[in-house]
Amino acid sequence: MIARTKPLPQAEFIALMAMVAATVAFSIDAMLPALPEMGAALSPDNLNNAQLIITSFVLGMGIGTLFTGPLSDAFGRKPVMIGGAVVYIAACFAAWQAQSLEVMLVARLVQGLGAAGPRVVAMALVRDLYAGSDMARILSFVMIVFALVPALAPTIGHYIVVVFDWHAIFLSFIVFSVISTVWLLIRQPETLTPEKRRPLSIRALWSAIKEMFAHRTASLSILIQTLTFGMLFNMLSSTQQVFDQTFGQGDVFHLWFGGIAVVASSAGFLNARLVGRLGMRAIIKAMYTAQIAITIVMIVITASDSPYWLAFGGYVLWVLSNFFQAGLTIGNLNALAMEEMGHIAGLAASVIAAVSTIGAVLIAVPIALQFDGTPLPMAIGTLVCAVLALWLTTLIKRPGEI
Repeated sequence: MIARTKPLPQAEFIALMAMVAATVAFSIDAMLPALPEMGAALSPDNLNNAQLIITSFVLGMGIGTLFTGPLSDAFGRKPVMIGGAVVYIAACFAAWQAQSLEVMLVARLVQGLGAAGPRVVAMALVRDLYAGSDMARILSFVMIVFALVPALAPTIGHYIVVVFDWHAIFLSFIVFSVISTVWLLIRQPETLTPEKRRPLSIRALWSAIKEMFAHRTASLSILIQTLTFGMLFNMLSSTQQVFDQTFGQGDVFHLWFGGIAVVASSAGFLNARLVGRLGMRAIIKAMYTAQIAITIVMIVITASDSPYWLAFGGYVLWVLSNFFQAGLTIGNLNALAMEEMGHIAGLAASVIAAVSTIGAVLIAVPIALQFDGTPLPMAIGTLVCAVLALWLTTLIKRPGEI
């Protein structure tokens, strides 16, 4: 096969990058409706352990993220993306055949490692071709398409479980990845030419980690982002159980989750309009302040004998606030962390994503495993994280500030 060298039409390029990047969201959100059946089949003595099927994938993705960026700088974008997809597909086959929770968790961990390739390198590929406002515009279109996945994936997962069973979800992951990988292989030219590649260096990676954590703004931004992802993954791990066991909405969970995702997708547009006027830190502080207030109200409602409509409405609003908070803080925190790291931008991006993702899993898992039939444990965990995040945000100083 002769490698294509002519750039893709922009519309096709955006669609391809959105599909590649959406592998991660599809792999998480389509699983949510299947967790009760998977828990009953793989961990009948402790149904809460089914939540680990989500967080094990995220942990693998966090570990893989640390290395896929440097690997793509050394060997090119397409080999790393395709290699990651092969690992992902192989792990999907293993998960499809899993008969125990232990095998499933290992398979999901490896799935996450494979998904890290498309997740990270797709953004690097965009950077190779576009810069400045053009890059921002392309990424905006990619994220618009990407934001639709959390709205559609739970419904897809729900009907797969209804028509077939939970095993078939992993076949849908394989089909999704095969389509995007073949499309990438045939149509997308390599964007990092051999003369621009840099040797793989563990020393350079370790040096980037040390430099970032020695820098006040970068290190604080990474810690705050870790807490933010911790809140998000904590909510994602338990939310299906809350909709089902607490509120009896399991059969229509996918519709509620999809509607929340659609509304929350507006956070990116809102941030784009406000950030130039208000500044990044002001938006971040406002969101954590709002999250603290909403979470306290939700805790009071949950702990008291509130009517069903108030308890359920309060919970839906709280889930929406978690998504909205992520949309209005994570991009700004990334920008703050990268502000003084332009000389090691690629390595810095890998470090930020890996550290915040792995740290978030370590926060989310113990909180989510405390699920007691109510959203109270996850709300208390979120409140602690939000208070810490707000406090750390007040410690950030921009260049030139005292």
